[in-house]
Amino acid sequence: MMMKHLLLAATAMTMTMGAAQAETLRWARSSDSLTLDPQAQNEGPTLAMMHQMMEPLILRNPSGELESALATDWAVSTENPDAWNFTLREGVKYHDGADFTAEDAVFSFERAMSENSDMKGLLTSIVSVEANGDHELIITTDGANPLLPSSLTNIFMMDKGWAEANGAQNVQDFESGEETFASQNVNGTGPYRLVSREADVKTEMTRFDGYWGADEFPLDYTDIVYTPIQNPSTRVAALLSGEVDFIQDVPVQDLQRIESDPELKIMTSPQNRVIFFGMNIGDELVNGTPEGGNPLADVRVRQAMNMAINRDAIRQVVMRGQSIPAGVVMPPFVNGWTEELDTVPTTDVEAARALMEEAGWADGFSIQLDCPNDRYVNDEAICQAAVGMLAQIGVTANLNAQPKAQHFPLINGLGSDFYMLGWGVPTYDSEYIFNFLYHTKGDEFGTWNSTRYSNSKIDEMTRAIAAEVDLEARDAMIAEMWQIVKEDMIYLPVHHQTLNWAMRNEVGAAVNADDTVHVKYFTHD
Repeated sequence: MMMKHLLLAATAMTMTMGAAQAETLRWARSSDSLTLDPQAQNEGPTLAMMHQMMEPLILRNPSGELESALATDWAVSTENPDAWNFTLREGVKYHDGADFTAEDAVFSFERAMSENSDMKGLLTSIVSVEANGDHELIITTDGANPLLPSSLTNIFMMDKGWAEANGAQNVQDFESGEETFASQNVNGTGPYRLVSREADVKTEMTRFDGYWGADEFPLDYTDIVYTPIQNPSTRVAALLSGEVDFIQDVPVQDLQRIESDPELKIMTSPQNRVIFFGMNIGDELVNGTPEGGNPLADVRVRQAMNMAINRDAIRQVVMRGQSIPAGVVMPPFVNGWTEELDTVPTTDVEAARALMEEAGWADGFSIQLDCPNDRYVNDEAICQAAVGMLAQIGVTANLNAQPKAQHFPLINGLGSDFYMLGWGVPTYDSEYIFNFLYHTKGDEFGTWNSTRYSNSKIDEMTRAIAAEVDLEARDAMIAEMWQIVKEDMIYLPVHHQTLNWAMRNEVGAAVNADDTVHVKYFTHD
């Protein structure tokens, strides 16, 4: 009888220990992933969601350093300076049990370079991707490309067999509203696998027992429940009540309230992101061109608008001190940034009015300002502040604020004349900014350049710096490019965003400057 009692006690203890080890991270932020197709949208929350379930060859860890993920080693080929050799990790399983091989990597890269992919701008220099056996990948570029590894941190590896079996070979056409098997399902190699998903409501993930990194990362959380909560007050209330454990996009007006709760803490860091306004500088505006042509086509008007924006007022009043006024659309983390480039223009309404008069727009004009209301910290409030500031120089900006799911397709579809955008730089290099924001808009380059700006010299130099291995010469080219585009002023920088994550005391999380969450690094105390 005693032995039976001992066995029952031991069984009960084992069950209790197992239950104690099962920890759920209830995570919330302002918006949901736009899709589960890993190559359909190059957008922060979408990529953050995918990083829990899928993996690239190379990862940028919370400290901002490159570290091995599905590739254990990478180097320029000793036989061909235009090729990179990647040694792939052995013994890696997809969530359905299939092996990860070089064939899957070839398929994933070719898919990421296809027409509908929003990631193709990162891979424009690639000429070919070839498998050399099951665990070696050879990527050949058009000339040397020293930046290639930094460009791969968000290129996720898909299972070729799974994609073919489910008709998911092609990237989802997100802009047209297409839904596919890959946009609603995931089969990755990541630490967590998909359990259920209701878009814009809740996504549930659970720890993948076959994860290759089970012994290399804390993986303290067995389950993740991700809930998008657009309303800032509701999001904070969920944290304060214990409904969620961890929130991003902390509203600056609630920082003190959260800090005063003994059960909660806030982790803060400068963010690798700049907030700015883009302008249609083409011949005509899509929402109606006033008599006299497009005023934004005149650089003097753009300069006047730049001088009218009071960045310090936005920092103090709208952002409660949680921003750094910007003079260039480049975060300080990025190679090419200098204090001189980032000098903030003096707010001068009288001088701005004089420029408007000189440009022939003394009576001003009206324009629609398109703004997201669920993507950046206080995004709609920033736009509202800008509306008042621009009114002082005769620019009537009619605010159109809407969720990012509608805002981003509007921008990419060239449907906006004046818009807010935020830009992070995962490569930590200026080439990424020129590639996406300044190069003439096309299928591969300039994919987020909706300004109609086209400068053949910038286009040529953008491609040149991607292949330049002489760092001194390369830095000189980058400096020249910034001088050119700063004078052309197709964007109005607002500020560098400050990152605040709020969480319960038991959640251990190092803030990532890219605002990308990697739950596998999280600890539970």
